[in-house]
Amino acid sequence: MKKRIVATFILVAFLVTGLFLGVNFKNAAVASSRQVFTYINGSEPRYLDPGLNTALDAANIIINVFEGLTRVDAKGRTVPGMAEKWTVSKDGLTYTFYIRKNAKWSDGKPVTAYDFEYAWKRALDPNTGSEYAYQLFYIKNGQKFYEGKAKASDVGVKALNSTTLQVTLEAPTPYFIDLTNFPTYFPVRKDIVQKYGDKWATDPKTYIGNGPFKMTKWVHNSYIELEKNNNYWDAKSITLQKMILKLSNDNNANLMAFTAGQVDGAEGIPTEEIPRLKREGKIKIAPLIGTYYYLVNCKKPPFTDKRVREALSLAIDRTRIVNLLKAEQKPATGFVPYGIKGISKDFREESGNFLPVTADLAKAKKLLAEAGYPNGKGMPEIEIIYNTDEGHKKVAEAIQNMWKQLGINVKLSNMEWKVLLERRQKKDYMVARDGWVGDYNDPMTFLDLFTSYSGNNNTNWSNKQYDSLIEKAKKEVDTKKRMQYMIQAEKILMQDYAIIPIYFYTKVYLLKDYVKNYYISPLGFNYFMYAKIVK
Repeated sequence: MKKRIVATFILVAFLVTGLFLGVNFKNAAVASSRQVFTYINGSEPRYLDPGLNTALDAANIIINVFEGLTRVDAKGRTVPGMAEKWTVSKDGLTYTFYIRKNAKWSDGKPVTAYDFEYAWKRALDPNTGSEYAYQLFYIKNGQKFYEGKAKASDVGVKALNSTTLQVTLEAPTPYFIDLTNFPTYFPVRKDIVQKYGDKWATDPKTYIGNGPFKMTKWVHNSYIELEKNNNYWDAKSITLQKMILKLSNDNNANLMAFTAGQVDGAEGIPTEEIPRLKREGKIKIAPLIGTYYYLVNCKKPPFTDKRVREALSLAIDRTRIVNLLKAEQKPATGFVPYGIKGISKDFREESGNFLPVTADLAKAKKLLAEAGYPNGKGMPEIEIIYNTDEGHKKVAEAIQNMWKQLGINVKLSNMEWKVLLERRQKKDYMVARDGWVGDYNDPMTFLDLFTSYSGNNNTNWSNKQYDSLIEKAKKEVDTKKRMQYMIQAEKILMQDYAIIPIYFYTKVYLLKDYVKNYYISPLGFNYFMYAKIVK
């Protein structure tokens, strides 16, 4: 999904001892004979509610327990999911989806079109507090309902009967079908949510899904256990009988586990080990459509002054940072990463470079002096907050030293992932680490993040012209004009220095060769539900 990234980069590795996992594994071979896949997924998730989650690690659990109208197959294609087919009107505004008659929830009850209507309107309801509500603004009157200017009955999603869902859009959206396999578009059960409230997605007994797996155990801060959902409509195609997802951000332990052969894969390894693992041919590195960046609280002095924000950004040596991380990342010269098509070539190339790849200290010092802080004099201490991870620490320490060259004192504060999310959402920070991976392959998946109405815009920055350009782009059917609107929007975002892009992500992963038929998306999702273990 448009996703918050927990780790500095993403890696696929696994576990040292059964005690570390919280499960007593004898060895990976025993697990493989039973088609049990063990994976270190990341930190303890803040939310596993499809309507509330914004984090990638949690999304990788959600996509195994739930399924949308469409799904992504093992080749990365969008294919029918809960909907066996659909039709689209000639004007591209009305979609009619036909739900499979054998679509069932994990407790055996039928999945209906009403479940989708409820879930989408629930995410749009401002009382729900979904940071991803804006992802549903493509639906007619979705934004108006969210803003209290329309009723739920006005929203363009309606179950015509139990198996037919009709969706009307505000404007033709070429990637709408792809959006329907995004977690915010997943169905949830009204009876479950209303009975158990916010706790429904925290207990395996009430975490009822409609996907290939069902949750059977959640040992908080240790692991989540998923078992094959035999009520899933396509259960016959799922080979794995169990997935055990370890909740860990201990990179050293993750690597030790994989090396010991006691797990099948994991995310997060020590950056200093990457060169050795590359030499030994044990890791793979692939582009990821994502950006690592720092948020700046634009309403908190001294960041209310654009010159200060610009000075901080220009003082960063992005080439030095990617060399420090050693995973073939690229310095971020804009916000939209490489790998997204523009008018005739890559959007990043067409939009241009807004930031230098090395520091421009002379200009940074000049700007800081103009803002009233010559050589940093009078500048308050800046606190950078980040979630606990060795890679984040290295980046923060490097930037701390770079900003010290401006005469600025910098305090570093690390915290649990959930705490960081809460502080960013409450805008209780000065500078905060962030990361974003696209939900679909289009510049819009990055740029609408910073609209004034986006629940994921935690910068306290807004710009009416920016909002207008994004709205124009969303309604424009001419590809060239649409891209031009987004190029103009990114220019506003970057020239106002509302954020500090640092580098473009890569996907670094370790995975045992006996794991077959999986798909790792450049959008960040790990589709291991199709995998099988072959020895």
